[in-house]
Amino acid sequence: MKRFIGFSAIAVALTSLIVQTMSQTHDHPRPPIAKRIPKKTTIHGDVLVDDYFWLREKTNPEVIAYLEAENAYTEAMMKPTEALQEALYKEMLARIKQTDLSVPYRDGNYYYYSRTEEGKQYPILCRKKGSLSAPEEIMLDLNELAKGHKYLGLGAATVSNDGNLLAYSTDTTGYRQYKLQVKDLRTGELLPDQVERVTSVAWANDNKTLFYVTEDAVTKRPNKFFRHRLGQKEGELLYEEKDEQYDLSAARSRSRSYVFLVSSSKTTSEVRYVSTDQPQQAPKLLLPRREGHEYYVDHHSDLFYIRTNDKGKNFRLVTAPVKDPQEKNWQEVLPHRQDVMLEDIECFANFYIAIERENGLPRMRVTEIGNGQAHYIEFPEPVYSAFQSNNPEFNTDTFRFNYQSFVTPSSVYDYHMKTRQRELLKQQEVLGGYDPKLYQSERIYATAADGTKIPISLVYKKELKRDGTRPLWLYGYGSYGFPQSVTFNSNRLSLLDRGVIYAIAHIRGGGELGREWYEQGKLMRKKNTFTDFIACAEHLIKEKYTAKDRLVITGGSAGGLLMGAVTNLRPDLFKAVIAYVPFVDVVNTMLDASLPLTTQEYLEWGNPNEKAAYDYIKSYSPYDNIAAKAYPAMLVRISLNDSQVPYWEGAKYVAKLRATKTDSNLLLLKTNMGAGHGGASGRYDALRDTAFDYAFILSQLGIMK
Repeated sequence: MKRFIGFSAIAVALTSLIVQTMSQTHDHPRPPIAKRIPKKTTIHGDVLVDDYFWLREKTNPEVIAYLEAENAYTEAMMKPTEALQEALYKEMLARIKQTDLSVPYRDGNYYYYSRTEEGKQYPILCRKKGSLSAPEEIMLDLNELAKGHKYLGLGAATVSNDGNLLAYSTDTTGYRQYKLQVKDLRTGELLPDQVERVTSVAWANDNKTLFYVTEDAVTKRPNKFFRHRLGQKEGELLYEEKDEQYDLSAARSRSRSYVFLVSSSKTTSEVRYVSTDQPQQAPKLLLPRREGHEYYVDHHSDLFYIRTNDKGKNFRLVTAPVKDPQEKNWQEVLPHRQDVMLEDIECFANFYIAIERENGLPRMRVTEIGNGQAHYIEFPEPVYSAFQSNNPEFNTDTFRFNYQSFVTPSSVYDYHMKTRQRELLKQQEVLGGYDPKLYQSERIYATAADGTKIPISLVYKKELKRDGTRPLWLYGYGSYGFPQSVTFNSNRLSLLDRGVIYAIAHIRGGGELGREWYEQGKLMRKKNTFTDFIACAEHLIKEKYTAKDRLVITGGSAGGLLMGAVTNLRPDLFKAVIAYVPFVDVVNTMLDASLPLTTQEYLEWGNPNEKAAYDYIKSYSPYDNIAAKAYPAMLVRISLNDSQVPYWEGAKYVAKLRATKTDSNLLLLKTNMGAGHGGASGRYDALRDTAFDYAFILSQLGIMK
């Protein structure tokens, strides 16, 4: 970020070059208008004209000037909400236990945990040897590492088997470019071993050898797998993935016997493995890739446990002997099921746990390996989320998981697999007297145009009178097969207590209802994602949960694409929109193979170098379908150092929308000049951003207190 220090003065001087200076009154400042420099691209006989392509020039002071001018305009237009922002910030902060401790977990001879201190932005990573009454050892104080930086992201943090060395990686720009370092926890000193652009890390059992993956400097594709013996000047390249549609990731099994290297595209995978007891050996290929076949591996004793989609889209579970894991030796353990998605497998010494999803809800199936007896962990609410938590120990009969819902705060449990008893270790404290009985959650269904039932999860403060007067916040994503979880957020109480209903539309393209649900919302069926969301909005209005002038919508990244697409299709349906780091310039981005992620994304969106895909993508790409009509009020948030959705997508979108739309509704662009795709990294900074967003939405709804 140092290259941009001092640009503020330049920005003021250059504003006249890029912004048409307009007269303004004290009450109504005029927005900046970006200059137009048409860039023409001809493809498939079609001519694309991009007036704002120049905003990609990140090192151009004029670009920074424009972004800063937009930030100044946003600040001016949001000035009447400053009191509301401060009130929201204070009440959200008051619910948080600022000095707090995570639930310690055991790994070898140590108990590991993190803690936070009031007034400090970042957690402190700690451990105690032998027992929780032992003296505390601070492994990493992220607040110290963050000094001098606007941003700090922690990537890997993994300790060697003997507990002496910590391999960790950090990003100080938000660009998700991580530097690997090794710290001697006995002395506190950093070893000279350092590696740039590391995406995943795993230790061998000799406490001297690291395996890691690095990314390509241009495309940010994780593509090289190295072995590095501490003290070596450079790592030894073991494998390079040359297919541009594939990424690499490495992880050690819970058994600590193998490091698995997974090479995967959006539709295909293959796995290599290295013995952690013999790290000098070359990686072995378990099964060669076969287009459309995905498989993922865990280890137990003399068997590999393999989750595979060879017999169905929702995956089945098989075992294979480590000595000869060819397909001919596979033995089925769990069959493919049409209505159950097998999402993951967790292997322990005496049990394995199948992480499943059925009817949009997570399930955990516990199976005793010795006798095959199986049961499900029961969950009490009709709409909830459950996730596996920290479980590094292999020889244990205890499984730790997190449970939460819209009304139940995040809760950490130890589940005793033999006795089937659960033990609540900690539930997130919500200060100020939170009473879950005051709130209600439910799941309803909208009907899409093709008759498909689309789940909607809702939460609101009791009592609900469905007369269309309640404001409603509808969130959506619907891409990559990622299910949208129903989780607790104490910040959300500031909305619910002001009468706002919060809802999630579980639209196609996500993973809530299995692989087919995902495939019905990708590639040449992507428009189902948008029409599903509109169907959910219409259903909520029809059933009088809300009304058009009380309905606000939000989504980020691919969910920002959703926001842009649905506001182009039905701008009359929404009162206000927040689009976070939105992927809205789909055609131009997917035509530029030099950008991070583009080639891997062909299997999600299509390759526009093929005419059919080009025509389809162009028909919904938000940037390309902006029209001269009225749009709802909108806040677009972007980050200058975003490596996944470049800042210019949202900037170009706002510039074109501002020049084209016919209404006078508020349109704001807010750029975080020192962060990446996830926004602010500090917890207080992130809370300030939430207060800002809430104030924008509430003010649009006429709620100023």
